Amino acid sequence: MEDTLPSVDVAPLTSKPRRFVFVLLPNFTLLSFASALDSLRLANQMAGKELYSWTLIGEGGQTMRCSSGVEMNLDDDLCELSRDDTVLICGGLNIQDAVTRKLLSWMRREARRGLMMGGLCTATYALARAGLISEKRATIHWENQDSFAEEFHDVHLTKRVFVIDGNRFSTAGGTSSIDLMLHFIAADYGQELANGVADQQIYSSIRTDKDAQRLSTPTRIGVRHPKLAQVIQKMEANIEDPISPAVLASQVGMSTRQLERLFRRYLNRSPKRYYMELRLQKARNLLMQTDMSVINVALACGFASPSHFSKCYRAHYDTTPYRERGSHGAKPVS
Repeated sequence: MEDTLPSVDVAPLTSKPRRFVFVLLPNFTLLSFASALDSLRLANQMAGKELYSWTLIGEGGQTMRCSSGVEMNLDDDLCELSRDDTVLICGGLNIQDAVTRKLLSWMRREARRGLMMGGLCTATYALARAGLISEKRATIHWENQDSFAEEFHDVHLTKRVFVIDGNRFSTAGGTSSIDLMLHFIAADYGQELANGVADQQIYSSIRTDKDAQRLSTPTRIGVRHPKLAQVIQKMEANIEDPISPAVLASQVGMSTRQLERLFRRYLNRSPKRYYMELRLQKARNLLMQTDMSVINVALACGFASPSHFSKCYRAHYDTTPYRERGSHGAKPVS
């Protein structure tokens, strides 16, 4: 029971608690935000003193609605902060629309004052649009990796759960906020307190910045055949320049016929079909999340011509790339 939490004896780092400023964007992900906030609350409760404080701000300064429809009351608008504050931009759905000129100007202004600033979930996009993570390592939710990599060539994108590079940090979303906050708590007050917070959250496997955000390929596809997993990994890594089934088979030490049988047995489709579906999935992400032209999307996904791309896309999704773009196209922000 939380009412009788075991205590951990820690000495405050300073005379006042470390303050986290949560900047809530429209359609922010509640899980990412709540995971971070409750980690701080539990740290205070277990220590029996206020180690951390927090405030919620956002554009307009009134309320902000998350992607599940819940509204949060804000403490303030995008205001001037203290240099000791740690800023967490909280993103979620439709991040391109959520990143406004006012937000970007505020982020750049506060960053110039030396604040530690990071993004939860898709808010890495906001950091990149503001130019705050150029030539730095970062991460973002796996579903947004393709579109992010196409738009921000100067960011060293990783597939880690969270990344800290200097005074910038980013997370992959979901429960990765817990891992980030446990890292901060351990750095501030020791591993014992961080482990205690994890126990209270029934969080049995604390991940570090070395851990990947997605399940392993065998776990994800529900098949534990090592050569099949190797081939799929090669496919996922070579979307723009597809590799022929014959070459893929040779690279893992089997014949093309053996590879065909392996895909039919475990995935009920041919290697060529599976590869096509991977390429079309990436294409759909790029159409919905970026303002790339349909021609450039086609080239980025290994299609030699827009007509072939459109034909394959329509056969798989029952709509054309142009109609998909028209109904879900991203809106650029400057």
